[in-house]
Amino acid sequence: MDKLEQARITINEIDQEIAKLFEKRMQAVEQVALYKKEHQMEIFDPKREEELLNKNCAYIQNEQYLPYYRTFQQHMMDVSKSYQKDLLK
Repeated sequence: MDKLEQARITINEIDQEIAKLFEKRMQAVEQVALYKKEHQMEIFDPKREEELLNKNCAYIQNEQYLPYYRTFQQHMMDVSKSYQKDLLK
C-alpha cells in the first residue's frame, strides 16, 4: 500500500468518526432550538458566536491549520443555525 492509499484510508476512518459526532452535535442543536423557542430567543447571537469561534480555535495547536479550522467551525455553526430555523418553522 502506498502513501496515498494509506492517507485515504486514514481520511475515511476520520470521516466516519466525524459523521457520528455530527449526528450527536445535531441532536444537541435540536435541544438548543427547543430551548430558544421556549424562551423566545433569537437563533443567531453574533457575540456568542464570536466567543465560540475564538474558544474553539484555541484548541488548534498547529497555527497553519487555524484559518481553515475557523472556516470549518463557521460553516458548522451556519449549518446548525439553518437546522434550527427549519425546526422552528
